[in-house]
Amino acid sequence: MNADEDDELLPGGCHMCLAIPGKIVEIFPDNVNAALIEVAGVRRRVDLGLLEDDRPVIGDWVLIHVGFAMSKISEQDALDQMHTLAMLGEADAAMQEIRGYGTEEEDKNYQSN
Repeated sequence: MNADEDDELLPGGCHMCLAIPGKIVEIFPDNVNAALIEVAGVRRRVDLGLLEDDRPVIGDWVLIHVGFAMSKISEQDALDQMHTLAMLGEADAAMQEIRGYGTEEEDKNYQSN
């Protein structure tokens, strides 16, 4: 496959994966490696296992990639990252990725709480 074919397969011809900032709103007591995060009003479950050396707590901001919290960041860094995504025209794609982390059943459970 050449680069032109790749551009046709990916929305906007995007070739990079960006981490998305999310705020931890809940850490599940039955699995401390799982948390509920919120990104622009959308809540999803993410895995915290990669942050064992710097355990996040409720209220912390993390960068998320494919359902995993990759690092803790400040709230200002999270706002800057969302601004950068918007400037790059990737904000909608980022939100679609976040929506894809959960299942419909999880969505129903989170919305009923």
